Amino acid sequence: MQDERRLAVLRAIVEDYVATQEPVGSKALVERHGLGVSPATVRNDMAALEEEGLITQPHTSAGRVPTDKGYRLFVDRLTTIKPMSAAEKRAIATILDGAVDVDDVVRRSVRLLAQLTHQVALVQYPTLSRSTVRHIDLVSLSQTRVLVVAILSSGRVEQRLVELDRPLDDDTVADIRGRVAAVVTGRIIADATTALGDLVPPPGDEAVAQGLVVDALLDAMSDHRSSERVAVGGTANLARFGDSFEVSVRPLLEALEEHVVLLKLLGEARTGGAVTVRIGHEGPYQEFATTSVVATGYGPGEEAVGNLGVVGPTRMDYPGTMASVRAVARYVSRILDEA
Repeated sequence: MQDERRLAVLRAIVEDYVATQEPVGSKALVERHGLGVSPATVRNDMAALEEEGLITQPHTSAGRVPTDKGYRLFVDRLTTIKPMSAAEKRAIATILDGAVDVDDVVRRSVRLLAQLTHQVALVQYPTLSRSTVRHIDLVSLSQTRVLVVAILSSGRVEQRLVELDRPLDDDTVADIRGRVAAVVTGRIIADATTALGDLVPPPGDEAVAQGLVVDALLDAMSDHRSSERVAVGGTANLARFGDSFEVSVRPLLEALEEHVVLLKLLGEARTGGAVTVRIGHEGPYQEFATTSVVATGYGPGEEAVGNLGVVGPTRMDYPGTMASVRAVARYVSRILDEA
């Protein structure tokens, strides 16, 4: 019972500190949260929480504020993620439903996350190396020109124009399309490129044309490194939290310009509704030691093709932020699945 009460006190301190930005005292906790005990009992609980390193007293005679360890326990003990309001759900649908392609989805998602959470939003572009080949098509533009189209599970469409050395009729183009599609459809990029390399050329004049098509697809699929980049939005939100950081905001802004840093901040992609929270010094970079990162993976089905999330001060609304990140990821996943 005592542990449950102290956890309730910790939860109340976190909620009040996030809302007011001021250290929280025992009298205020009793008045605002109906803890059912006296201020003296709450003071004893706060002393115990402070001894455990879950809260700290920034100034003499001041209230208490959560530590990184306190935020971690608060997040770990969340029984449910705060549900999105109907208005928030409508905002997500309105903004994302109008996207015309994958790049537009990323741009809209990063803007939406920044608006919903009032944090710095990060959205990784879908990574080809994690994608599978959904569909292959060859479109005859003329007897000597063929457009090679590869549609990936990430929603990305790769196109390459192939100039043939001799005319091909539609039946021959269809034969090449069938052979190529048979060995790559449904495979991840690495396996698809291997299969293309092992594809046996047909007899006669088709061999040269098929080789040109295979080369075009290999070129399209080898460009996965360029997709390992991150869109950033809402950096102006850092100004709202200037007093929340123990270090200058400038190193944060400089670090946010490095895509390698951002990819590592977001971590490994995962789907299925799992939201990861890294608090303060749990992160990989000292510049972000006074921030928290809330992230999750997105992609069709259980396949993650990228990550998205937010960066903000450790004093953030964790339930609301986690809900926003998860909801946007699920919506983006649905869009890609329907692409």
